[in-house]
Amino acid sequence: MIPPAPSPVTGVRRGPMLAVLLTGQVMASMDGSIVSVAAETIRGDLRAGGTGIQLIVSGYLLTVGVLLVTCARIGDVIGQRRAFLIGLGWFTAASLLCGLAPNVTVLVLARIAQAVGAALLTPQIFSLIQTHWDGTARRRAIGLYSMVLALGVALGQVVGGLVVSADLFGLSWRPVFLLNVPIGVVAVAVGPRLLPASRADERARLDPGGVAVLTAAMAAITIPLIFGSDLGWPAWTWISLACGAALLAGFVRYETRAPHPLLDLASVRPGGVKPGLAACWTIMGCYTAFVLALTLHLQTALSYSPFEAGMAFVPYALGFGTLSLTWTRYPQAVQRALPIAGPLAFAGGAVLVVLACRDEWQPWLAVPLLLLAGAGHAAGYSPLIARITSLVEPRLASAISALNATGPVLAGVTAVAGLGSVYFAAPSSADGLLRVVIAVVGLLALGTACAVRVVVLDKAPARV
Repeated sequence: MIPPAPSPVTGVRRGPMLAVLLTGQVMASMDGSIVSVAAETIRGDLRAGGTGIQLIVSGYLLTVGVLLVTCARIGDVIGQRRAFLIGLGWFTAASLLCGLAPNVTVLVLARIAQAVGAALLTPQIFSLIQTHWDGTARRRAIGLYSMVLALGVALGQVVGGLVVSADLFGLSWRPVFLLNVPIGVVAVAVGPRLLPASRADERARLDPGGVAVLTAAMAAITIPLIFGSDLGWPAWTWISLACGAALLAGFVRYETRAPHPLLDLASVRPGGVKPGLAACWTIMGCYTAFVLALTLHLQTALSYSPFEAGMAFVPYALGFGTLSLTWTRYPQAVQRALPIAGPLAFAGGAVLVVLACRDEWQPWLAVPLLLLAGAGHAAGYSPLIARITSLVEPRLASAISALNATGPVLAGVTAVAGLGSVYFAAPSSADGLLRVVIAVVGLLALGTACAVRVVVLDKAPARV
């Protein structure tokens, strides 16, 4: 049995602390999708070609996905508070450079720099929550964290569309990035006073061999997933994926023998952790695919503007947010059932909204169905990630944080590559949307099966 978690650090004002942490997560999550709404405006203003726009949009996700595990380990080496504040400051400075970029080359490089900051700050958030919260307070904090993490895509589309449409100060697309600057400056300024000191783990080392193998593996996997569909999946993409899988297997084998592993695999040994992570990653990938397909359908088939298409997901966000904030108040029996019922509700809401509204958007019908889908998503994700956290020793916080942060990124990239191809291969947008949602239902069924295994393996109430 896993020993009980140590008591959280006393004297910490955890409300303001969580506000600072989630501010960083909001900024990093939204910037993964906010640029897609502004892409066409950027193309016209900077005379960017298709490759440049692709690098501006996808280079961020690529860099984050490659670096997350390494950056989580850096938090152990230098201290999680220090890593978070450095990452937040780096991200803020890079956002300023993005907003002032005079040409496409500078913007691409600034976006990569943004991603480095995001990769450094985001895994520290989950680690700090696991270290400084316990019991019901931790479950509520994880609910808030999950809400911010999952809704970044939808909020990025809404905020991006609003900012670009408003043309603030006549700056066109630039406020999409510049708005991060005052928020980041304030967060960096108050962070040292609100975040508790976290000492570096004197035993932790950054293993260069593990970093090199994992970086190569993640790059070999994510590059073809991001660019393969647009290029028609040439032979090199499949070779790269195969090499990436082989390197990833080699990394896992290497980590079992490394004296200072980059990713401590003891974090996935407790029963329920591996199927739980698989369920969480599946749900997040399905969410990304559903948002992408429905957004494209609204814009291409129903002539919605990017902002209008983003606003269509507000009911989904409300459903997700409400369930994320309230599930800890439910009876234990209900909490145990949520990870199983959630994906089924998500699937049901997604199918019904597509069947009912794909030919003509009917808000009176779409709103309750999207509320149901969003609540189902939250029910399947937030309680499950809280349960997984309860199974892992606090000393492994950075490892489980790295897996929790990297999994959704890879799942989202894979969903966009695979199910995006399904959508574009269909004879019409309506058919593509229907095919995507059918695939989503199948994947959610697999996620539900994984969640069932977690509940079966852990029959006792959640331990935190």
